[in-house]
Amino acid sequence: MQLHNIKRNKTNRKAKQVGRGGTRGKTSGKGTKGQNARSGRKKRPEMRDIIKRLPKLRGRGKNFLKSRNEKLVVLNMGALETAFVSGDTVNVATLLEKRLIHSVDAKMGRVKILGAGALTKKLTIEKIPVSAGAKKAIELAGGSVV
Repeated sequence: MQLHNIKRNKTNRKAKQVGRGGTRGKTSGKGTKGQNARSGRKKRPEMRDIIKRLPKLRGRGKNFLKSRNEKLVVLNMGALETAFVSGDTVNVATLLEKRLIHSVDAKMGRVKILGAGALTKKLTIEKIPVSAGAKKAIELAGGSVV
């Protein structure tokens, strides 16, 4: 005996119909009167009204889950202290050379220097956004932000 040879003992049977007209037929349950029964009825689909009430989100396109703000690569002052010598200029190119950032992050405006860590060397920082605390620490060490 195999699976495709197996048969059930009893066959499916529908419920026995009675003389009162078993399955009733259309509206023998006495539903659908009023506007639905009139000829040329015009009922708005309910789902359309729900869709019309939803607010529209404009202008994000297919990438609406992406953030509007660019994600910045954060560099702390301690990293600059260990990587650079006094008198060096810090820009995107030198950060790439010292491997503090990757080439993907090297787009302008993607790197920001924050004030965590101590800085004792005189550095000039060019074309990189700097936080207020970091700017104060750089100028105290004798450096400048251009």
